[in-house]
Amino acid sequence: MSTQVTGRRFELTEQATKKVFRRLVPFLLLMYVIAFLDRSNVSFAQKEFQADFGISAAAYAFGAGLFFVGYAVFEVPSNVLLHRVGARWWLARIMVTWGIVAACFVFVQGPTSFYVLRFLLGVTEAGFFPGVIMFLTYWVPARHLSRARGYFYMGIAIAGILGNPLSGGLLELDGIAGFRGYQWMFAVEGIIAIAVGVWSYFYLTDRPAAATWLEPDERTALVETIEGEDQAKSEGSGPAHVWAALASWRVWYFAAIYFCIQIAVYGVTFFLPTQVTAITGQKLGFAASLVTAIPWVFGLASVAFFPGLADRTRRHRLIGSGLLLVTALGIAASGALSGTPVLAIAGLSLAAIGFVAMQPIFWTLPTEYMTGYAAAAGIGLINSLGNLGGFLAPNMRDYFVEHVGPNAGLYSLAVGAVVGAVLFALTAFFRRANDVEAGQIEGVRVVVPH
Repeated sequence: MSTQVTGRRFELTEQATKKVFRRLVPFLLLMYVIAFLDRSNVSFAQKEFQADFGISAAAYAFGAGLFFVGYAVFEVPSNVLLHRVGARWWLARIMVTWGIVAACFVFVQGPTSFYVLRFLLGVTEAGFFPGVIMFLTYWVPARHLSRARGYFYMGIAIAGILGNPLSGGLLELDGIAGFRGYQWMFAVEGIIAIAVGVWSYFYLTDRPAAATWLEPDERTALVETIEGEDQAKSEGSGPAHVWAALASWRVWYFAAIYFCIQIAVYGVTFFLPTQVTAITGQKLGFAASLVTAIPWVFGLASVAFFPGLADRTRRHRLIGSGLLLVTALGIAASGALSGTPVLAIAGLSLAAIGFVAMQPIFWTLPTEYMTGYAAAAGIGLINSLGNLGGFLAPNMRDYFVEHVGPNAGLYSLAVGAVVGAVLFALTAFFRRANDVEAGQIEGVRVVVPH
């Protein structure tokens, strides 16, 4: 089958897509900022937990990673339910429940309560990220998906730029009303998640067919375009149903790549505040949190540029692999140059440039293999297994530091990024990946009129 998308329908689809970018993408970005903040703000409490409750570095690393165990267990069923009941209701439910658990970190009393809450936070947030990745496929034509995911992934960087100073500033409230600073941090940021979760139920729209904020002809054109792309996927070589997606070796291969990416992401994120204070000699608080925001500024600029470049040039594989190698170089340099603060922070910035921009580029390939329930299951599986890299990373870093040397933990993260770059490059042997690179989705080529 060969379909040309030209003329008036193309113009109407483009108009509708612009409105989707203005209305839905910024709100999804806000949700992700809060999600990333609530899963990573524990890094600002590490020293206080150790001082108040005797939570050791190893116990902290284990608890930080436990989030991803709960996340992995419930990711696929949560994403399938989102596809069944609708994104608006399910994303709101996810956000309110994780906000409640995030606020409950106020009551941590020792390692056991820390472990339980980290696990529950993963359980309640399970399905959010892959749900949004799938939700975007309902609304955004394939030619714009990398850019849409790039904007969404800005949430990681914005959480670091704005969220880290917020967390650091809330630590300064230590002693007010009898609460420790980290208790204020967990309470305020958890309540923000609850409030935005309630708001999302009234703001989001499940599918384009129900979008009253689109003109009727725009709505029809967008629905027809998305349905045409879904039909092409279902007629192609990708898995057609849930169990086929879960059994597909390609899905597991993509999960392995994402696993390597998350090793780099969370191996850096969960230790960034303590690493920065060790480099600069500052006390952890608002001033130090401004320094921790520097790598995220570069990550934000990177994700604003590289996914769009990959879409325009159809070089997702080359650009993505290169970005992971940049990540590896930056992580290794941040350790090797730790005695020179400016260069060490520059290394962390290189790492952020690589792993923030790489992730939306990565999702270009697996999302072109599946649609419907197969996409819900496949995306959920890739994300859940891949995010187990977030469980391994802090524990692996702590192990190598303890048994090999102070910089060995960082070098192990760099190796993970290199392995991910190699695996992503090897998708050159996937016929479907080559179709995506060529701008063709299983025989359906989108032609942009001039």
